[in-house]
Amino acid sequence: MSEIAQKRDPFWLYVGCTVVALLLVITVVKQSENDKFAPIKQQLEEEMAQMNIRVLN
Repeated sequence: MSEIAQKRDPFWLYVGCTVVALLLVITVVKQSENDKFAPIKQQLEEEMAQMNIRVLN
């Protein structure tokens, strides 16, 4: 009986590791997308700044 009580089911360990791995993958993909679109975002911000100057002047 004590042998059965000492053995643990690693199910929750597997679930936890899978969740952590998925979160890491999502974070890496999001960071990659942010880096890829950074020049486009900068260009849009510059265009908005130029449009604001025209309106104010």
